[in-house]
Amino acid sequence: MAGRSCRSRKNITVVSVLFLVLAAILGPTPSSAATDWWTPTARPAPDAQINVTGAPFTGTNSAGEVRGFVDAHNHLFSNEAFGGRLICGKVYSEAGVADALKDCPEHYPDGSLALFDYITHGGDGKHDPTGWPTFKDWPAYDSMTHQANYYAWVERAWRGGQRVLVNDLVTNGMICSVYPFKDRSCDEMTSIRLQARMTYDLQAFVDKMYGGTGKGWFRIVTDSAQARQVIEEGKLAVVLGVETSEPFGCKQILDIGQCSKADIDKGLDELYGLGVRSMFLCHKFDNALCGVRFDEGGLGTAINVGQFLSTGTFWKTETCKGPQHDNPIGTAASEAEADLPAGTEVPEYDKAAQCNVRGLTDLGEYAVRGMMKRKMMLEVDHMSVKATGQVLDIFEAANYPGVLSSHSWMDLNWTERVYSLGGFVAQYMHGSEGFAAEAKRTDALRDKYGVGYGFGTDFNGIGDHPAPRGADAANKVTYPFKSVDGGSVVDKQTSGQRTFDFNTDGAAHVGMIPDWIEDIRLVGGQGVVDDLFRGAESYLDTWGTTERHQASVNLASGRTASASSSESNPFTSYQPGRAVDGDDSSRWASDWSDDQWWQVDLGATNLVSKVTLRWERAYGKSYRIELSTDGTNWQSVWSTTTGDGGLDTARFTGTPARYVRVHGLDRGTDWGYSLYEVGVHSG
Repeated sequence: MAGRSCRSRKNITVVSVLFLVLAAILGPTPSSAATDWWTPTARPAPDAQINVTGAPFTGTNSAGEVRGFVDAHNHLFSNEAFGGRLICGKVYSEAGVADALKDCPEHYPDGSLALFDYITHGGDGKHDPTGWPTFKDWPAYDSMTHQANYYAWVERAWRGGQRVLVNDLVTNGMICSVYPFKDRSCDEMTSIRLQARMTYDLQAFVDKMYGGTGKGWFRIVTDSAQARQVIEEGKLAVVLGVETSEPFGCKQILDIGQCSKADIDKGLDELYGLGVRSMFLCHKFDNALCGVRFDEGGLGTAINVGQFLSTGTFWKTETCKGPQHDNPIGTAASEAEADLPAGTEVPEYDKAAQCNVRGLTDLGEYAVRGMMKRKMMLEVDHMSVKATGQVLDIFEAANYPGVLSSHSWMDLNWTERVYSLGGFVAQYMHGSEGFAAEAKRTDALRDKYGVGYGFGTDFNGIGDHPAPRGADAANKVTYPFKSVDGGSVVDKQTSGQRTFDFNTDGAAHVGMIPDWIEDIRLVGGQGVVDDLFRGAESYLDTWGTTERHQASVNLASGRTASASSSESNPFTSYQPGRAVDGDDSSRWASDWSDDQWWQVDLGATNLVSKVTLRWERAYGKSYRIELSTDGTNWQSVWSTTTGDGGLDTARFTGTPARYVRVHGLDRGTDWGYSLYEVGVHSG
């Protein structure tokens, strides 16, 4: 028996070796099997299909740069916002796709009570409410009230080349309060907290499909280094942002702010703790922080009604001071006007006055500087041009790069100032022709600054998306097609019984992003797509330099200052030293005449290349910056004849100087010259 046992073991060993050799020849090797990390081991069934084959690209290019597309503006969980019944359907459900992708109860049986659809979009709102598995009427490119961010559709966008997703936690307390269907509180911060938690829950849901914590493709990141590692692994870096109308409770009623600096600090700390790294300070309604850029058409009228109901005031306009302007205010009739008190009407507006009178408030400036202290990125979309200009002034004075424009709500005339700071720009998800045309307008600037481009889909954000160009359109999308990196094949997306074709369905949901990009390539050319594929690297550049930003030393702080004159006042001092005392509420003020100067002794010769001036209402229209090493011989290094007050930054070639003088030549008002603070910097 012992002999037979030995021969048996030998035979088994030989057979085992033969099987191993055969497996090595015919089957996947351990290394190739390990690359199949993108396929989940436990996907729910049934479920929407991905319809993308091939390995997601990993690593970096030859220059060590990450690659991939950036959706800089999306709202994964806005179905949890606005009272929970404005956007119908869920991003995912533990109970499965049939539970996730179903309509709101009040939309049955025919959509007659889809009130928000016809208030904002016209028509009667009627539609087939059935989602999974038929999807007869939704998701659709022109539906504003149905889930477009189902997790498997997001997965398809990632498999098609997207590597950054900014999930803007969003809500609006006023819209929630006036919308009749809701199942929860309208408190904005309560909703923001819930959406943040749901994003982390989604990460855990995806991880579970892949075998455990950290194994899934959906990765929430809180710093640029972490994001870069995730992208190099071929996964999707998810950044949390906030887009809400009254952050920190900072609404305004009859032009009186309803929050404090302490509220702002507490709110910023809480958001940062939740993982939020970018945010808007105002959205849709003027608030205690800033004025907004208006909406157009019937939606604009509806938002203006909401502005009145929330704040007690309608939007107010003035003639724009420069080439930038806010959107024309919507004046088309809206069902929302029925919510106004009896006898109250939406005002008429002068077409020649397109700018919001409201800019950045004192509380708004405090919030901006609070974000800078926390190394957060600020979204300027939705800010009025007056507020945007003030933010850019503050950032330029500090060389702070953390500025974002994520979905075409910024006047394009600001683009170069954003790029020169090191900021990032993305365009709204327009149709391919419109997207290519807008991209062309700023193409030279991207070449000049060597940056990539992004898009903001705004899915679940109450906006339309690219319409189908038609089955017979020129240069239509042909399925299947290769991904931009060439490593994957993209076919038509199937969800349940419906198969989506970009040519006839347009951008019906977030999973159609690869198809839309292919349409852009066919219509707008490879150059636009190449810029988009460089988006991930540029976004991380902005984020990383924001994190590494260090405030430069103010060489003038606390130094001895003198002036040609100082306004006399028995109650308050306006002496020269007030402009370098570090107190933003104190100031130097001259006599009420031209040809006045203020100067500071730095105590030693330094290389000076930048001077910042924070003017009081009495500002210099024409003035120059002069430098001297001995206090006797002066050199003019910078001048302007078009000063408009606020915060000015004078940059010039580094020049040795111990003394710095601001020489006023022409006043901007009937008063004198008055400066809250002057900063002198080496770089």
